[in-house]
Amino acid sequence: MSDILIDVAANGVATVTMNRGDVHNAFNEAVIAGLTDAFRTVGENPDVRAVLLRGVGKSFSAGADLSWMKRMSGYSYEENLTDALGLATMLRTLDECPKPTVAVVQGPAFGGGVGLVSACDIAIGVDTASFALTEVKLGIIPAAISPYVIGAIGERACRRFFLTGERFSAADAHRLGLLHEVTSADGLDAAVEKTVKNLLDCGPTAQAAAKELIRAVARRPLTDAVVRDTAERIARQRASAEGKEGIGAFLDKRNPSWRS
Repeated sequence: MSDILIDVAANGVATVTMNRGDVHNAFNEAVIAGLTDAFRTVGENPDVRAVLLRGVGKSFSAGADLSWMKRMSGYSYEENLTDALGLATMLRTLDECPKPTVAVVQGPAFGGGVGLVSACDIAIGVDTASFALTEVKLGIIPAAISPYVIGAIGERACRRFFLTGERFSAADAHRLGLLHEVTSADGLDAAVEKTVKNLLDCGPTAQAAAKELIRAVARRPLTDAVVRDTAERIARQRASAEGKEGIGAFLDKRNPSWRS
């Protein structure tokens, strides 16, 4: 059976599942390539409205596979660079997926697993989950995942957890912003279902445009160019077919065409 599974439900919700529970959904070259292809596939599928990222078994993802790490230790700089670019490309593909993405964190996430959670738009986790950025314990650094983790929990928290490699709890992950919601294991599916319902209530092209807006505005000074860019973005959306339908439905007190 494949290491990466894709399922698209009738309501347009795609589920990408890491299917390596026996090794805690750890990464290797094949898993990284499979995830890249999966995120690109669901992102380009016009029938997909939202994407859930899951892992089977006890862990969400333990990060790097031990056998992969052993091979990397013997690589040259050039081989390591090619390998690292594969991981960086996978995370960027997830981050730039035009569909809303939700990490469903049913268990621990370490190293690259934290990167996956950080690159998703929304993250919901169980209260027993734990997290760690353990790279420095191995004499390496969390470089490829750093743009997403720093974006999720901030520079100050990364100064601690990048340097200590210590574990932190789901409650800490929620406080830091890595998880948007923490629930019991029994309540996880209901929490995900509620979030999916909220996502499906919204205009799909508007959601894609909102994701582009965040990337365009985040961490930039408020210059005249940024002000102009934001004005142009809302003007385009208001003038679009979906924008006209959404506002018209609101004024007519009816559901828009994308909501059942």
